[in-house]
Amino acid sequence: MNPSGKNLPASKPERREALYQLLGNLPDRHRPISVKVIAREETDGYGLEKLLFDFNGLEPVPAYFTKPTRAEEKVPVVVFNHSHFGQYGVGKSEYLLGRDELQRPPYAAALARAGYAGLCLDAWGFGERQGGTESAIFKEMLWKGQVMWGMMVYDQLRAVDYLATREDVDGKRIATVGLSMGSTMAWWLAALDERVRVCVDLCCLTDFGTLIEEQGLDLHGVYYYVPGLLNHFTTSQINGLIAPRPHLALAGRFDPLTPLRGLEKIDRALREIYRQEGAPDAWQLRIYEAGHQETPAMRADVLAFLKQWL
Repeated sequence: MNPSGKNLPASKPERREALYQLLGNLPDRHRPISVKVIAREETDGYGLEKLLFDFNGLEPVPAYFTKPTRAEEKVPVVVFNHSHFGQYGVGKSEYLLGRDELQRPPYAAALARAGYAGLCLDAWGFGERQGGTESAIFKEMLWKGQVMWGMMVYDQLRAVDYLATREDVDGKRIATVGLSMGSTMAWWLAALDERVRVCVDLCCLTDFGTLIEEQGLDLHGVYYYVPGLLNHFTTSQINGLIAPRPHLALAGRFDPLTPLRGLEKIDRALREIYRQEGAPDAWQLRIYEAGHQETPAMRADVLAFLKQWL
């Protein structure tokens, strides 16, 4: 592992490109995007569009887009990244319906009430994309020189491309939020794409080295692992690419997926990075007396952070 970062490129754009190149043989980053509106409906407080994207040329990507019912001008938007929990049938429906590990109301309604639009995709192997098991998808992609996490990240990057084209969305006010797997996606997405102005991750800011030391590798699914990553980047170095943009990380003190020693290491590194970039208040780590779930206090802090920075 390269904890010093001495061998990393000097500039952030070069470091982003180096990180992106670790994600395997990805589809053309600039291939045209097509989208079909499958259905539209009005629900409690927001309009809902069910969309079907061609992002990657390999398989369709179903998604939900929501917007406050009474919005008359361009609105800020949140890319919501769904979680894992081994429940492959859930996927993007977590955004509309919630789950036991999240507070009520579900994020679609909570964001709409706060004045935000939202977009949530089914990740590879989840929801309407259950074409095979996670293990089988990972293995087939590996044979083809692809990285499952890379393919997931690619789709989310294309989602940001799409949002930038919507006339009802303020493309200068894009945030990303997620729990667990969605948390990891939030900080990867924000690290790789500067158009994401605010990052909020819940319960999965994991220091890779500490996870190894505490023998926690099997706590994360196989999708999580990127070949060669530790030869080039630490968790702190990836997250450092988000600075000086606002970033809130929320963690449970009793969550084995995010060892406390690792959180302390990341916090020290990011405090220094944000200080050097003149934005010491834009990085915040908050630890709650909880495990791997969102608490009422976390939900309140997420919405307050979005209100402050988005």
